[in-house]
Amino acid sequence: MNSTPPAIPVLPVPLAYRVPNLAESLAGDEVTKIVALGSSSTAGEGNIVPYPHRLELGLRDSYSKRDGRPYHMIDVINRGIGGEEAPKERDRLQDVLKEAPCLVIWQIGTNSVWQSAADDPPPLEETIKQLRLGIEQLKEAGTIDIILMDLQYTPALLTPATLAATNKMVLAIADVAQSMQVNLFQRFKLMKGWCDLARIPLDQMVDAGDGSRLHQSEWATQQISEKLHDVICDAVKREAAEFGRT
Repeated sequence: MNSTPPAIPVLPVPLAYRVPNLAESLAGDEVTKIVALGSSSTAGEGNIVPYPHRLELGLRDSYSKRDGRPYHMIDVINRGIGGEEAPKERDRLQDVLKEAPCLVIWQIGTNSVWQSAADDPPPLEETIKQLRLGIEQLKEAGTIDIILMDLQYTPALLTPATLAATNKMVLAIADVAQSMQVNLFQRFKLMKGWCDLARIPLDQMVDAGDGSRLHQSEWATQQISEKLHDVICDAVKREAAEFGRT
């Protein structure tokens, strides 16, 4: 990736499951399509460039001119809409499938917690139910790898009013990933590690212009993009080593 932030001795948990469709696409000559589905962490908020664009640039850089091959085109298609949660996002899966991606990154859970004070928020149970149904729908295609991304570790999700729901949602998403054998990018755990172990100030991880204290800063967004890039590349390398994909 392009930026050179200070080294942080806290690394993301590697992806647990295979990415055969992504690896096969990267080994071919056609455009590799990845769809990023989610809410404001995906769509973008304020003047901060969201992670899908940053991930696209990083992957293009990593997979260009390898082994003497020409530049390999990778498109990360942003299908994020701020404020949405799994029930509404699942309604948009047909549009995702029309893109024929080899990988879908689904960022979920935040709004179910954040909107818990609203009149009609999606409850945790409904969010998880729709997430499971959406994963089943994506799996039916037979050509799509899946990575879930859980909540951000920011002040709005750590208040006395939200912390219990936040922790419950993080655990519920992890249970879905394990029981349905799909990959999970553990954003919450990673950012918490930055704060607790690397002593990165929480203020550095939240957008200073966001009065809600919910959204990630420029610094945190870049870090998340880089770490997601790293675990994806690592999974592709393991695919090649273990299953003979080049």
